[in-house]
Amino acid sequence: MYATGNKKMLNMLILDILREYTDENHSLTQQEIIRLLKQNYGMECDRRSVKNNIQSLKDMDYDISMDHGYKLLSREFDDAELRILIDSVLFSKSISTKQAKGLIEKIRSLSSRFFNAKVTHVSNLPELNRTVNKQAMYSLDKINDAISDKRQISFIYNTVGTDFKLHPKREREYIVNPYQIVANNGRFYLICNYDKYDNVSHYRIDRMTDVRVLDKKVKPMKEVPELAHGLKLPKHMAEHVYMFSGESVDVTIQVEKFLMDDLVDWFGSDFHIVEENDDMLKIRVRMNPQAMRFWALQYGPYAEVLKPESLREQIKEDVIKMSKKYK
Repeated sequence: MYATGNKKMLNMLILDILREYTDENHSLTQQEIIRLLKQNYGMECDRRSVKNNIQSLKDMDYDISMDHGYKLLSREFDDAELRILIDSVLFSKSISTKQAKGLIEKIRSLSSRFFNAKVTHVSNLPELNRTVNKQAMYSLDKINDAISDKRQISFIYNTVGTDFKLHPKREREYIVNPYQIVANNGRFYLICNYDKYDNVSHYRIDRMTDVRVLDKKVKPMKEVPELAHGLKLPKHMAEHVYMFSGESVDVTIQVEKFLMDDLVDWFGSDFHIVEENDDMLKIRVRMNPQAMRFWALQYGPYAEVLKPESLREQIKEDVIKMSKKYK
């Protein structure tokens, strides 16, 4: 908070008032600004000083209207952008409810009280399927530093036990070369290379604890076969819809035509329509086999994997096992 009683800070105090109490549909009179300066900051002010300081703010390129009262017309973020940010936090599964509420309050402070009245739902933040890992945000920050400094990280990787608490998957720590953090289905994942091997791995950041940035430099991407030509993120995400690790293969699928919207939702435009008739599509898409296995099971009544044969046989075994459970 600004020091009260300091006349040199008067223009910043007036700017704060305009940010909180005005928008393009709500303005303040000089007298109302004088009252709020006294009420909120204990600052005495006259009408002439209000006008001069607002003019000074306009000279500094703040978008303030002086017609029919004073109001701040534009901000760093408009209300629609703030709503997107709030909803992104609201439905993120990678941070705790307490952390989500704190972030949302900070976002809300970037607009006026009139915007805050529109987002009262956040005061009743639902207990979604959020992480039980209190270190998640700390881990995210550490990994960001490591990626920026091109250094390896170590961490303990955990699974959730029947007590709904995290338990180490193994006693020995993981050491990886971190390349990119991505968000998928409300969770943060690290795209990296497990130091002992040459393949690409994905780890959920909310399952990591005891993250440490190491002194050793990361392995260059060009030494990881899957990343030899760089990390093309949209392509990589489209091929790893469930964030399974491993190389991608060409998959041919026959699907009912009404699934076209779903195909675009999952694969973007990174698939080719090989054949088309009134009811069916045959498409070719490059996909991680394990991810395609689960995708095909999810859309089982409406989709059939034709190639590769090994994946087709795996799905056939899955379907037989499923059918035995539902006798």
